[in-house]
Amino acid sequence: MFALLACAVAALVGAEWPRLSARFGNEARRRRDRNKRKGQLKLLRTETEEFAASVERDLDNLPTIEESDRKS
Repeated sequence: MFALLACAVAALVGAEWPRLSARFGNEARRRRDRNKRKGQLKLLRTETEEFAASVERDLDNLPTIEESDRKS
């Protein structure tokens, strides 16, 4: 009886092994560690990005010539 139970458990573990290894294996550990490291990162704005944003704001604030003004 115990041998039959052991064979059933072994068959179940063998059938579910890919799912278990994806959840608890080395690859899963690396994925969890990478997600933890990525979660601690912060986005820093560089001077170049700030300059580009200020240029875009300045261009948006420039007066424009409307089509009707151009024909006059």
